[in-house]
Amino acid sequence: MSQTNTSLLDEVVQWSQETCRQELKSVLPQLTSLHHKSESWDDHIRILKIITEMFLPHVALSELEAECFSKILPKAVTMFDSMMKEILDQVGGLSSQNTELCSLLRNILQAMMQIIDALSTCVRHVGTFEEAPDLEAIRSLPTCILKVLRETFQHCKDSEVVYCGRLSLVADLLQGLFKEAYTLQKGLLELLDRISLESSASEEEVSDIVTVIHSLLDICSIISNLDIALHANTWKFLIKQSLKYQSLVEEHLHHGDISSSLYDNLLASFHNCVELAEQMKHAGLQEATQSPEYKLFQKSAKMCRFFANTLVHYIKEFKCFLTKYCSCFHQLYLQIISKFPPSMCALALTSALSEELNAGALVPMEALLLQLLPLRPFAEAVLQQNLLLSPQHELPQCLLLVNVLGQLYSQPEEVLQLWYTGSQFSEDTPRLPLYQALFTVFRRCYTERQVPVLLPGVMMKGQAQVQVTLYHHICVQLCASVAALPPVYFPMLERCLVSAVLQADTQTALLATDVWCFTARYGTAELCLHHVVLVAQLVKACTTECYQLFHLGLLLKRMVFLMTPNHQMELVSRFPPSDVENLPVWRHVLLRALSHDARHRVETDITGLVQKALTDWQTGGHKLGQVNKVNAVLLSLLAVVQGQSSSEEQCVLSAMRIITQLWLRMSPDQVQAHPVLQCTLQLLLSISAVLVKNIEHQVILQALLCVDTVVAQKCADQLLLAALEFLSSLGKIFVPPDSQNQILPRLSSLFGVLLSDRFWLLHQHALEAFSHFAEITNHEEVISQSLCDEDTKTRVVNYLSKTVNAQEDAESRLQRLKLETAVIEQHNEKLENNKENASNNLAADTVVDSEPSPKRARQETSAEEAYSRYIQTAESALKALKVLTEGKADTTAPPPQWLESRLQELQTLITHISTARHTT
Repeated sequence: MSQTNTSLLDEVVQWSQETCRQELKSVLPQLTSLHHKSESWDDHIRILKIITEMFLPHVALSELEAECFSKILPKAVTMFDSMMKEILDQVGGLSSQNTELCSLLRNILQAMMQIIDALSTCVRHVGTFEEAPDLEAIRSLPTCILKVLRETFQHCKDSEVVYCGRLSLVADLLQGLFKEAYTLQKGLLELLDRISLESSASEEEVSDIVTVIHSLLDICSIISNLDIALHANTWKFLIKQSLKYQSLVEEHLHHGDISSSLYDNLLASFHNCVELAEQMKHAGLQEATQSPEYKLFQKSAKMCRFFANTLVHYIKEFKCFLTKYCSCFHQLYLQIISKFPPSMCALALTSALSEELNAGALVPMEALLLQLLPLRPFAEAVLQQNLLLSPQHELPQCLLLVNVLGQLYSQPEEVLQLWYTGSQFSEDTPRLPLYQALFTVFRRCYTERQVPVLLPGVMMKGQAQVQVTLYHHICVQLCASVAALPPVYFPMLERCLVSAVLQADTQTALLATDVWCFTARYGTAELCLHHVVLVAQLVKACTTECYQLFHLGLLLKRMVFLMTPNHQMELVSRFPPSDVENLPVWRHVLLRALSHDARHRVETDITGLVQKALTDWQTGGHKLGQVNKVNAVLLSLLAVVQGQSSSEEQCVLSAMRIITQLWLRMSPDQVQAHPVLQCTLQLLLSISAVLVKNIEHQVILQALLCVDTVVAQKCADQLLLAALEFLSSLGKIFVPPDSQNQILPRLSSLFGVLLSDRFWLLHQHALEAFSHFAEITNHEEVISQSLCDEDTKTRVVNYLSKTVNAQEDAESRLQRLKLETAVIEQHNEKLENNKENASNNLAADTVVDSEPSPKRARQETSAEEAYSRYIQTAESALKALKVLTEGKADTTAPPPQWLESRLQELQTLITHISTARHTT
């Protein structure tokens, strides 16, 4: 600096305030020119302080920008940046031994503090004016100050890395620098808060306020970990300014940056709360509300609540600009909810910590959902097809959809259509109807259903609120939603229910069945009839035994209970049980659900149809190819006898005559040789278990002979289960002394074999069957004789005493269930993907079982086995014929005229066989 310039500065510093005011017009331009040309930091700071402290108080508000701020502030920012750069260049050599460098860096930090102090002086001066300044009048001030603040806070944030272990040498000055910057920002924000832009503001003013908002956003990202109060206050001002000038700035703001920053800060605060809670739990400090950890947790929870509420408020005001970020908000919701009960990865917290965290994050999520509900992109994100979710987010997604159901009651028609209907046109982004999406994600919550997770139930009639399963919770909410559903959406609901019932996961199908039954009860009787007819048609359309038939049959069974007597008779008329093609419908109906007239009609038609099929089979020569027809009608007869009460004697007598005929025809060897007869045997055992009190002891012995044969050989599990059902029912009868030697030992032997089976399913059913038999039987010797094996006896005793041999710990069980989830879902998907092929294969198997293949290789058997098999077949046939001729069968027709001649032919054949044997 020249001697002249130095003399001017030396002279000016001696002036009084009055002299400064008088010489302002002539001296201020010289000073600003000197400031601009100054190269050394010392000269720069000296001139800056003279201007701001001595001349600035006398500058009129209208001249501040043109005469002062626009000329000195940009230069001040440049000098500040050069100081920051010098520190970064020199700090590598800093050490306690290098006193010269340490002194240099400390001097630079002090100079930076002086620049910040000068800027604070500028802010204070503008604040002294009674009238709020126009932004145009101080345009350079906020822009330059925000640049300095950003660099200062960034330097303080990076100080540990920048000074690399030598922070203690300058820590006091860094702390002072931060405090000065803190004060400067506070003053600037107070000043800007006084400013108001009119709706007619210029583009430059709008651009300036947008720059201020974005600069504050940058500062927020820097100070997030420096000071909680500063961070929160900066965000408050940022949002306040955005809303204050909403109409002016909304098209210019970086809404994505602002919302994502709020999103990130919310998640950071929330995860900090979770980590602190975990640390307190492990340290046993959850109850210590006065501990430093608890105080820190409270602060984090408050910040979490602040950012959550701020985000909700911002979305409320600028939602039309945030549609492209709806998928992020969806993920935010899932991440927050996944850390709260009933999620399996939620922390077990004390009530105090839980209340803090709920208020901080969980409660605002409900408000967030309410704001996002009308947005089409949010619905598309939530309801997208084939939504890929991590396992820990599937339950939150399920709860999200349930919450949407609860919010829709108060929404306008366009929102209801958005969520209920799904995508309607090919150009729409594909989205599922809400009900279908809920059933889909419920299906994926297999582990949560098995644990089970618990949720608060609905309070009713003043009773205390209880915890209920996820299934219960969703079922109640779905039914409540159906009750309030506008009629226009009922076709969509019906389609979703049909789809859910026909998919492979049984519990999801049960949930849809519950909701469907509620719909039928809540609606009109005509609606119920319409649905029953629809389901009956679907049942009839299932050509093979498959999971769809099982689900539909259960639905039909329940819905018939809800029909009026007149409509039940109409159902009988539409699907007359006298037609074989309608039997698949009636085998799924519990007859006790029907009115007296309807039940009598169904009983009469089915028993008549069974007797006719049996007679046709007998007159046709008992061909194996016709056994499937007999089995079909027996399945319906089983449904009839299961629905009877003891007073309906006529039906019982008819059924008894039918099964007696069949039992006398059953040959153990033939059953083993022909799978189609195993199906017959299975049905006979199930029917006999119901009618066991009416069965003759000779027939029971025949049944035990058959069971003994199939148990001794490898046979289908379902046949063994039917055998166990029959054996269990024998506890109801008393065997007379003359038959005990034949029946009881065989019964004990069968129980002993089945109880020793190692397959867990059969073993469990064997334990249940034996336990039931033991409770009601009069033949206690069977119990002891069945338990000859010590190992079997121990397992039975443990079962009866409910002894648990090995207790699985909670963590192991959870891991096992998670592994099962993938296996079961793969199995269900395989069933659904291959259901057409499976139907075809089942049909082909049925044909193969009906008649042995003519190309099948002949099995080599001994002569004795061949004689035994054929003589048993003949003997069984003759016994059945004897029953018919004695009038014990369910027929009133006299023997046909050709019977006598045919018997004579048989007699001749027997004589011929006997003669040939003697001749040989």
